Amino acid sequence: MSTPLRWGILGTGGIAEMFVTDLRATSIAVAAVGSRSQESADAFGARFDIAARHPTYEALVADPDVDAVYVATPHPMHAENALLAIAAGKHVLVEKPFTLNAVEATEVAEAARRAGVVVLEAMWTRFLPSMVRIREIIAAGTLGELRTLIADHDQLLPSDPEHRINNPELGGGALLDLGIYPVSFAVDLFGAPTAVTARGDKTATGVDRQVALILEHDGGAISVLHTALDTRGANTATVVGTEGRIEIDSVWYNQASFTVYSGDDGAVLERYDEKVVSRGMQFQAWELERLVRDGHRESALLPLDESVAIMTVLDEARRQMGVVYPGE
Repeated sequence: MSTPLRWGILGTGGIAEMFVTDLRATSIAVAAVGSRSQESADAFGARFDIAARHPTYEALVADPDVDAVYVATPHPMHAENALLAIAAGKHVLVEKPFTLNAVEATEVAEAARRAGVVVLEAMWTRFLPSMVRIREIIAAGTLGELRTLIADHDQLLPSDPEHRINNPELGGGALLDLGIYPVSFAVDLFGAPTAVTARGDKTATGVDRQVALILEHDGGAISVLHTALDTRGANTATVVGTEGRIEIDSVWYNQASFTVYSGDDGAVLERYDEKVVSRGMQFQAWELERLVRDGHRESALLPLDESVAIMTVLDEARRQMGVVYPGE
């Protein structure tokens, strides 16, 4: 049996806490944490019983006891932090969105390939057992020819203009935090879109508040997506084919229950209710570990080119919305 990877956590915010909670619940080895201050690293390390606590990201990636780095910083720092870890020869799991834009995503992907390390976008929904089962149903032809995805990700988030979600300096807005989920699902089902139409409005701080998206795909498939940061929605998804449909319960991007219906008489063909330990973020870590163990450099479930394609969709939606981040 191969030696398990030892994880280093780069960043100590809320998403890092959720990730490490799931890793601890499933006995994945967390060896170190790095922050921008010793105080923050010590507090996080004490909470999660992590022995090595580094006051800089440079020290974390240089730690010889770290094999893989999880990048959990705000969006504008993803590329810089991922490149830092890649340069140190570490495998990297980069919190979604992969980067701030497609230019940065391409740079990270190319660096990963040159270095020969595994770099994977932490779109954790892709790797959940519920999504694995949905792909199996589709591959079996149960739905016939896929025609439509209808999905939303709408949350009621803090209105404080300094909060990360509203702050353009931190890559705020609904699209990169929330809309990426249905966009990634659409690309998973249908491939990169051939056309993107985006409509919506912005907050007083200039980030996207609400966005409706229509993605057109090869073969005539259509994705109808919605995201918002100040209204709580149903957060459900429906995949429609010529022979049937899958209705995914709220919250669809978690390990969710779903029902498969026949397209002719509406009969229930399958009801899925499988549960998982903790929230389910461990599955993306297991995927990266599997890739390393098996000698692969990219995941068939989410290859680097697909992460770049997803960022390209978000870039185009922001262009149509007039949302530009500082430095772009």
